[in-house]
Amino acid sequence: MNLPQIFLADLPPEAVLTPALVRDACIAVKRNRAQWLAQRKTQELVELVAYAAERWQQPDNGFRRLALQLGPAETGFGPATLARGLDSLFRLLTVDQLHALLNQDLGDVRRLDEFSAPAGELRHGRLALARGHELLVHLAAGNLPNSALMSLVLGLLTRSAQFMKLSRGGALLPRLFAHSLAELEPKLGGCLELAVWPGGAADLEAALFGETTCVTVQGSDETVADLRGRLPASVRLVAHGHRLSFGFISGDLMSSYSARKVAEKAAADVSAWNQLGCLSPHVFYVEDRGAVSAEAFAELLAAALAERETTEPRGELPVAEAAQINDRRYLHELRAARHLVQRGEAVTVPRGAFFEPASVGTRLWASEGSTAWTVVYEEDARFHASCLNRFAYVKPVRDLAEALRLADPVRGQVSTVGLAALESRMPELALELSAWGVTRVCPLGRMQEPPVTWRHDGRPALGELVTWTDLEL
Repeated sequence: MNLPQIFLADLPPEAVLTPALVRDACIAVKRNRAQWLAQRKTQELVELVAYAAERWQQPDNGFRRLALQLGPAETGFGPATLARGLDSLFRLLTVDQLHALLNQDLGDVRRLDEFSAPAGELRHGRLALARGHELLVHLAAGNLPNSALMSLVLGLLTRSAQFMKLSRGGALLPRLFAHSLAELEPKLGGCLELAVWPGGAADLEAALFGETTCVTVQGSDETVADLRGRLPASVRLVAHGHRLSFGFISGDLMSSYSARKVAEKAAADVSAWNQLGCLSPHVFYVEDRGAVSAEAFAELLAAALAERETTEPRGELPVAEAAQINDRRYLHELRAARHLVQRGEAVTVPRGAFFEPASVGTRLWASEGSTAWTVVYEEDARFHASCLNRFAYVKPVRDLAEALRLADPVRGQVSTVGLAALESRMPELALELSAWGVTRVCPLGRMQEPPVTWRHDGRPALGELVTWTDLEL
C-alpha cells in the first residue's frame, strides 16, 4: 500500500518546511473547512468516525496492516502491543459512545448543529449553540499514538480544520489514520494537515500560532510552560502536562484464588503501551492483610509478566533505556542481597559490591537475558517512580490512607488509580482518592483503556474545544 502525498508529513525527510509553507497550509485547510466541513451535520461526522474505526479493527484493512508492519521499527512497540493498543481505542469509537460524549460534554448531541438544550435548561428558557474553532492546532506527544488519534477525532466532531505537528518518531500512525479518513471522504482530507519538524523550530511554530485560536498540547511540564510564553494572548491553550499513575489492591481480594487474577490484570496494565503512558502504573500498593502477602503478590505479578512476554513481547529498546533498566536492577539487587545477608541466608554478592545496614526488605524478579520485564518488592512503601518499559514496584501498606500519605510527593500529578477491590468498596475508596486529587479511578486491568467519555485531567475533552453562544428566550 502506497500512501499518496496529501499532507506535509508525507514529504520526504529532506524536504524543507518554511514559515510561508506552513501559513499557506493553514489558510488552505481553513478555506476547505468553510466550503465543506462547516456545513456537515454532527450525525454524519459521528457515523464517518465510527465507520473508520470499524475498518481499522478488520485484520485485512490496509492501513492497519501497514501500521503493524512499519509501526514496530518507528515506535519501538511490538506488533501485538500495537494491535492491542489500537483496538482499545477503535472499539470504543462507536456511534453510541460518540453520542454519549456529545451528550456529556455539550448537554445535547444537536448543539453543534443548532440552538438546543436538554429538558432542564429548556424549562428555564435557555438554548445554546457550541462552535468549534476555525483552525485547531495540535502539538502531538510522540510516546503514544492514541492521544493523537483521539485529538483528530475530537477536532472532527467540532468541525474544525486541523493542523497536527508530529514528532519524527511518532508520525506514522497519525498519518495512517488521517489517510484512512481522507480515503473515506477526500473533502475531509482537505481539512486536515499534518507536518513533522523537530522541536525548537520557533519560526515555523510562530507562523502556525498566528493562524489559530486554539492549541492543544500533551508533553512535559517544561514544554507546556515554554508554549504558554510563546502563544499570543488571544489563543486558547488546552494543555496536558506530565502525569503518572499507580494501582491499589484491597486485602479483600488477596485470597489464594483471586490474587492470581488480580496479578494478571496488573500485568495487562504494565504491558499496555509498554508502560509509557501517563495512565500506566508505576507502583502497586497492596493492602497487606489478606491471605496472600504483598511480597507473594509481587511474585505472582512477575509470573504474569513473564507469561505476557510470550504472547506480547515488549520489543527492543534503545541502548540508553536498556542501560537505565540494568542500572536500576543492579541497585535493587544490592538492596535485596543486603536484606538476605541480614536474615542469614547465603547470597551471591555482585563483584565490587559493599553492604550498608538494611532497614527494609527488597526482592527482585526479572526476565533472564533481557530487560523485558522487572518487578521489585520493597517494604519501604514510599512512592518510587518506575523507569518504565515494564518495570513495576509492589509495596505493602496498611490501607489506602497510608498509601496516599506515602505518595504525597506526587500529589497533583497522579492521573489514574487502578483499583482491585470489592465492588461494594469501590465508591468509598474512589471518594478518598478524589479528595486527594485523583481525576480518574478505574478497575485494575483497564488503566490504559479510558472510555471515550473520559474527562482528561478532570476536564471535559470535547467541551474545551468549543465556544458557546447562549440564547435566552
